[in-house]
Amino acid sequence: MWYGVSAIVSKFVVQLLTPYLTATMRGTPEFGKMTLVYAFISFLNAGALFGLDYAYFRFIQKKETKQDLYPTLLISMISTTTLITTLLILFRAPVAQILDVTNHPGYITLAALMLGFDALTALPFARLRQEGRPRKFAFIRISGVIVYVGLTFFFLSVCPRVLKAHPNSIMGFIYHPRFGMAGYVLLANVLQNVFLLVMVLPLIKRVRWSFNLPLWREVMLYSLPLTVAGLGGMINETFDRIMLDWRLPHANNYATYQVGIYSGCYKLSLLISLFVQAFRMGAEPFFFRQSVEESAQRTYARVMKFFVMLICGMFLFVMMYIDILKWFIQDPSMYVGLKVVPILLFANMFLGIYYNLSIWYKLSTNSRPGMYITLIGAAITLVINYVFIPSFGFMASAWATFLCYGSMMVISFVWGQKVYPVPYAWKKLVAYMVIVFLLYLVHAGLVRLWSNMAFSLVLGTIFLAAYGLFILRVERKEFSRMPVLGKYLGGRPPAVT
Repeated sequence: MWYGVSAIVSKFVVQLLTPYLTATMRGTPEFGKMTLVYAFISFLNAGALFGLDYAYFRFIQKKETKQDLYPTLLISMISTTTLITTLLILFRAPVAQILDVTNHPGYITLAALMLGFDALTALPFARLRQEGRPRKFAFIRISGVIVYVGLTFFFLSVCPRVLKAHPNSIMGFIYHPRFGMAGYVLLANVLQNVFLLVMVLPLIKRVRWSFNLPLWREVMLYSLPLTVAGLGGMINETFDRIMLDWRLPHANNYATYQVGIYSGCYKLSLLISLFVQAFRMGAEPFFFRQSVEESAQRTYARVMKFFVMLICGMFLFVMMYIDILKWFIQDPSMYVGLKVVPILLFANMFLGIYYNLSIWYKLSTNSRPGMYITLIGAAITLVINYVFIPSFGFMASAWATFLCYGSMMVISFVWGQKVYPVPYAWKKLVAYMVIVFLLYLVHAGLVRLWSNMAFSLVLGTIFLAAYGLFILRVERKEFSRMPVLGKYLGGRPPAVT
């Protein structure tokens, strides 16, 4: 709960900046530029981590490597992060040209610093999760978000107003309009990451520094395929924005505006994507701990069932109330992109299911299947975006994401069942996804016949309630075993021994 709530609160508060940013940057290409830089950072971040956070969870289970593991990985992380950050700063001008921010090479410097500080906190946060210290984890994460939101508002709203009222004040040394609004959002993020690094510094300073070379080699053999998988995953998750900028015309900043529209509407799928991220925070160490239990496969199957039931409900919630949730985007010119939302919601459902399924290769010493699956997904992403963006724009990117994650999900399921069989109730889970999709189609069809917001919301509420009651009825036995719901559904309290 602590991992999930902290991740959801942190990400949700950041996402709440979207209305503010789209309103503040309205009529400018700044939102699109910021999106491109963040997409680039996310892509490099996967390479900077080298899968060492996953490796930490995997190898900390071995008693013979437990003492040397953390300092060895920490030294490795500091070395690679310093190298990547330095190279980015040295080559900031050509990178800025590639990302279409030629006039702002400082954005790349900020991106490099953001990447470096963020990577240095990865292992300390992984250690907090592995040691079962969720409250400290949650406090630090949420505090960092508060710092970021406060600094963003300070730079974009407070500074311009003070400078306008008092042109000769000290604010002129802090705020320069030519730096760009996107630049100040990036600066706020850098300062947030510095704050997080200071907060986890005790987990770095109290280390008994040592470097176990044989252990490091073993870890790298495990983590390098995960690094390639991580890079492929970032291609799947963020490269569509970069390719939109590459493949669309740049006259009058058309490509940058399209990136902004797609990114703004992409954020409406945040309910599922936030839940998937929060789920991973708590589930990954849990899955590794469960792997030594005899009932591990049954536990994984049960977790999958509850996961799918919940994200199906989330899909239905977003699509039933899309007329309200679209106000999350404060620039009405972006509403043209709302048609990508159901596609991206399903894509993120597939991604969440894939994360559940991927436990079969993460538990083994051979992590290469994850690399192969993700590279297949990356190839689908790149080919579809490259071929179809000039004709279909951001709709091509949405369908590329859908097909990419759908393919990864299916391949992982088929392959995993041969290597590490888990008794997933897959027919029932597919049925749940089909049911919510049909409810969405019926709702959309009826609303098209009578375009009335009140009717849409009432009908959506009825459909959402019907889905909830249907799930409770079909899964009554499962829910009756739960601590709170069980007593209302006729479940028996567990016997006290």
